Amino acid sequence: MNDSNKGKSSTAPIIRKVKKNQHKHHGGSWKIAFADFVTAMMAFFLLMWLIASLNKAQKDGISEYFKQPLKITFFGGENVGNQQLNLKGGGPKVKDTNGQVSTTDHPSAPNKKAQDIQIIQSTESETQKLEELKSKINLSIKEDPSLAGLKNQLIMEVVKNGLRIQLIDNQNKPMFDVGSDKLNPGMEHVFIQIAKLLNNVPNKITIEGHTDAHPYHNPDELEYTNWELSAQRANAARRALVKAGFNPDRVLRVSGFSSTVPLNLKDPYSPENRRISIIVMKKSAEKKVIKNK
Repeated sequence: MNDSNKGKSSTAPIIRKVKKNQHKHHGGSWKIAFADFVTAMMAFFLLMWLIASLNKAQKDGISEYFKQPLKITFFGGENVGNQQLNLKGGGPKVKDTNGQVSTTDHPSAPNKKAQDIQIIQSTESETQKLEELKSKINLSIKEDPSLAGLKNQLIMEVVKNGLRIQLIDNQNKPMFDVGSDKLNPGMEHVFIQIAKLLNNVPNKITIEGHTDAHPYHNPDELEYTNWELSAQRANAARRALVKAGFNPDRVLRVSGFSSTVPLNLKDPYSPENRRISIIVMKKSAEKKVIKNK
């Protein structure tokens, strides 16, 4: 071989490999955060839409419920608490799993309308009778000199469940001594008069006891609280009515609420929060109580 061929064969080719840096694949955690954000925004705008669709009475009722949920639950409210909202397509028994397919839009519209009219007329008649009972009690207080001082201790109003008669404690003329469930002698005559008037209507009643926010304190009865005290005071009122001639079978429920439903919201320690409430029940309210027993 000649010298020129030797020079060409001795030179080896050089191969250079270039490594390119590749970016790592991003994770999907941002998608979860974004989905949470979108869900929250959807819930927010849905809430705004629902609030915008409510009228003032419904808004006031919702506000009233969150201020005093127990009071609205047991006694009803002046706004949304008195309204009944039904979902379209719903029925009287929400828990029923079996149903029927209707071939018409309103198969029993005439019958339903007649039933609604009958219910309205019955409710109006019952409300009128309760208003008459309220007037009779007021008249009895005016005509009886021994009850003259009770005028400022008695509050009566027709509410959702019936006629509520509230006997309010007075600092100078208390119904019960402090921490006691025994009626003072002067109050027995009051329950005698109330029993006579309640005997004129067939409605059943419920009796509720309420205390102020002062905690019950007795070293000998550490487990005894305002709950027990309010319940026993309500039962003392029941005994006084029965003793005065009221039919015990017409007492539907006796309960104590401690200080959870104050009459004076600004002063939970006020004497007027200590009271006995007698509710002359409407028939519809009676049925609900009996059904839930």
